[in-house]
Amino acid sequence: MGSSQSTPAARPSPLPRQPPALPTSPTSPSIDATTILSLLSVLTLLIGAYAASLKLLPPASTRKTRALFVWHAFDALIHVVFEGSFLIQCFCVYYSLPTSFATQRGRPVVTPLLLTPPDVHFLGRGERLYGAAYGTNVFARLWQEYAKADRRWGGVDLGVVSLELLTVGVGAPLAAWVCVLLCRPEGRGGLGKWWWMSVLATGELYGGWMTFAPEWLTGSPNLDTSNWMYLWVYLFFFNTLWVWFPLWVLYESYTAINGAMSQAEMVDLVNYLGKKDD
Repeated sequence: MGSSQSTPAARPSPLPRQPPALPTSPTSPSIDATTILSLLSVLTLLIGAYAASLKLLPPASTRKTRALFVWHAFDALIHVVFEGSFLIQCFCVYYSLPTSFATQRGRPVVTPLLLTPPDVHFLGRGERLYGAAYGTNVFARLWQEYAKADRRWGGVDLGVVSLELLTVGVGAPLAAWVCVLLCRPEGRGGLGKWWWMSVLATGELYGGWMTFAPEWLTGSPNLDTSNWMYLWVYLFFFNTLWVWFPLWVLYESYTAINGAMSQAEMVDLVNYLGKKDD
């Protein structure tokens, strides 16, 4: 009797490796180590900005000058440390899609965080997904936390990335330059510093509008306001700081420039009347 040799059963091909699942936003905020670290980091930068004002400003500086210095120093630090780290996640952190990233055996693969239009790929790399959602470093986790309130910060939204390139590349150096001008003695280049503060404040307001106006016009599909932490702390408080302070700076700039112009006009009038009497 001949021996029959059984062939081993073919093993089903494994599903492709899936991108990491994005954190979901619960109805009540989960305050974990990442949340506390994020808030403490912001507080640390604010304390650092105030300490720099004590070290660098002239002793006779007014409270207004100190407040302006602290705001612009804090502004520069936030742009460099936090938003700079966001850009690093966008350009350097990525997930490589498997070649068979589709559907196998009728089971759909988890949908990744795609924020670009169809057939539009960040940096022209269609085989990669970029953004903080796919990182494991401390800054990636920080942005994963904020992405619970605004999911665009977990991936690559072209509008947000474009604005942040200007913010980090232009806004941060300009804020630092304003701090340098504020450290100079009162009266030296006074109008110049107000001009640069006005330019920066206008840019901050425009950047904030262009960040959230597209959301408001489309029903805010990327924003989560399901609990007080995401709505009032992450979205409202941290973003409206860059509304109220720039508006205050613009008001102070207008007052200072208008006052200087009025004083110059008065000097011209006195000189004119003096020549007329002669």
